[in-house]
Amino acid sequence: MPPAQSPSSPGSPDSPAPQGASTTPAGGGNDSIDALDGRLIRLLAEEPRIGVLECSRRLQVARGTVQARLDRLQAKGVIGGFGPEVDPAAIGYPVTAFATLEISQGQGADVRAHLARVPEVLELHTITGIGDMLVRIVARSNADLQRVIDRVVGFDGIVRSSTAIVLENPVPYRILPLVDQAAAE
Repeated sequence: MPPAQSPSSPGSPDSPAPQGASTTPAGGGNDSIDALDGRLIRLLAEEPRIGVLECSRRLQVARGTVQARLDRLQAKGVIGGFGPEVDPAAIGYPVTAFATLEISQGQGADVRAHLARVPEVLELHTITGIGDMLVRIVARSNADLQRVIDRVVGFDGIVRSSTAIVLENPVPYRILPLVDQAAAE
């Protein structure tokens, strides 16, 4: 995780931009990223505990440039955090399933609040097509999955559900190929 910077450090919002660093957002103000952003994101993804100084050494750019890029990428929401990636199976939740939920009209906010209180709900997406919400859930076993599903659907705003158990995850969540493509455009 990049070290925290003091308010007077180069690249912080309260100090002038480092010499040679752009004052416009990375990617020229639009939603794209450039090659340096892509290399920085890849480096942080491969070595999340690396510091700003080591990033600058490896990328062969000034430390202030790296810090300014990080600040901009975070401000734009490109980088959302530096927390650890936790594997649910490694902490006792090896079963993953996706539940498609149909909800009563006008109950969306209440259903979202209900699902946010269920620890085994890892993600919630509102969707088009059959169903209104897609929920990724985990459980300790197939038998425990029934308990989780009962808790998920045990809410008056949920009319119907359909669950699919994950058998294998041959392409786990990944972002670097997309980052590489965006940085090359």
